[in-house]
Amino acid sequence: MAEVNTPTVSITDSAIEELKQLRLTTDADAKPFLRVGVKGGGCSGLSYVLEYDDRTDFDEVLEVSGIQVIMDKRHALYVAGMTVDYQQGLNDRGFIFVNPNAKESCGCGTSFST
Repeated sequence: MAEVNTPTVSITDSAIEELKQLRLTTDADAKPFLRVGVKGGGCSGLSYVLEYDDRTDFDEVLEVSGIQVIMDKRHALYVAGMTVDYQQGLNDRGFIFVNPNAKESCGCGTSFST
């Protein structure tokens, strides 16, 4: 059994509901964990990662709002204190990343720099 650590990110209720719907309507259940993190790329330098995935040796397991979340330990610096939200407005529809560590972000809100 994996050790569950204190979350460094939070997920809003609306994002939790959308993640649960995605679990029901896609084959995401083939992967056991929700991965939150970053990867190189995007117009600002780093892009956010939010996907179902398998655990690796570099991952820590977090319990966030009842969901088993994995995150590469090396990404904690970039996402500490981040909130994942889901909005259904006319201008902002989809997952929104509110990251206090981001100094700049792109217009689409999916990449940032520190």
